Amino acid sequence: MMPDIETIGIAALFGPPSPARDRTDARIMAAASGIGFMAVRDFPGDDWLTPDKRARMLRIFRLADAEKQKLLRWNFDRSKKNVYRGWFPLQPAAVSYKEGIDMGPDLANPGLVDATDMSASDDPLLEPTPLPAEDALPGWRAAAADYYRAMETVGNALMRSIARGLGLPETIFDAYFDHGISTLRLIRYPLRDANAGIDTSGPEFSVVHKGETRTIIGREHADSGFVTLLAQDGVEGLQAKNLAGEWIDVPPANGTLAVNFGQLLERWTGGRVRATRHRVIAPKTARFSIPFFYEPRVDAEIAPLPLRGAEPFEPFLYGDYLWEAATNFVEMSGIRHLRQPRRAKAS
Repeated sequence: MMPDIETIGIAALFGPPSPARDRTDARIMAAASGIGFMAVRDFPGDDWLTPDKRARMLRIFRLADAEKQKLLRWNFDRSKKNVYRGWFPLQPAAVSYKEGIDMGPDLANPGLVDATDMSASDDPLLEPTPLPAEDALPGWRAAAADYYRAMETVGNALMRSIARGLGLPETIFDAYFDHGISTLRLIRYPLRDANAGIDTSGPEFSVVHKGETRTIIGREHADSGFVTLLAQDGVEGLQAKNLAGEWIDVPPANGTLAVNFGQLLERWTGGRVRATRHRVIAPKTARFSIPFFYEPRVDAEIAPLPLRGAEPFEPFLYGDYLWEAATNFVEMSGIRHLRQPRRAKAS
């Protein structure tokens, strides 16, 4: 019997056309159109997926609180200018119990935005990322930038594979992702403080898994965008909903990325790619995860692909869609009014 979530070696995606690449494409398309989840291994940069290398990026959680506060977003500190990038702290009353940082493409390409000139763009989706000072975490920026670039390479290879799997030209997505605004997020899920005065007994906060009551620390959702590449830290907790509607564990194996597809790719491909709902339940220890959201340009116009039988839709700008989707999450609460759609909806 095939495992619910297959681990696929994707080395062939980085070489020339070959029968091995064709077989890899077929396996990726089967996962994308089936459960909508897979794990991948054997790719450039997979040496990052070891405990030692991951720890180089996760050092940011050892920063003193005063240093973390310098990185906060506007909705947590009104003296800040950054509203989309930056640090989000623990929110004890929320179901999603996590802290972390969202970083944009300027992490990997520091000259991309001028941090001293916020007026260079009035779009918060293009704002610079507040990052810790080099002397606070020596070598951290270089490590995080290296990882960001590695994930962009994997994201591009997967999008080309999906294109081939759909019978489309393999480069059909490339122009959309030129100057994309992919997000690298670092997350820590600590053990929830039992003395915080939060009643976690209700169905919103807890589930029974394998006969054991477990607290939910990441609310059930489907990702909004295209492709998510998730490095786990060897600690279980991530679950996906399979085609039978059952919650299954996503293995946190070293050397692999968990890959899932977003609602926008599902819509764009006429439902041929599936956006799968997933959640995080509390393990017995603190959990860290490193998702990379592979995303196109803010001004990319999403229009129907030349796929037979796909439902037509009115073209729209990616940035408008992303802002509406992202501001539904608790760590983005209270900011929706700070960006207006760049294109008026047809009346």
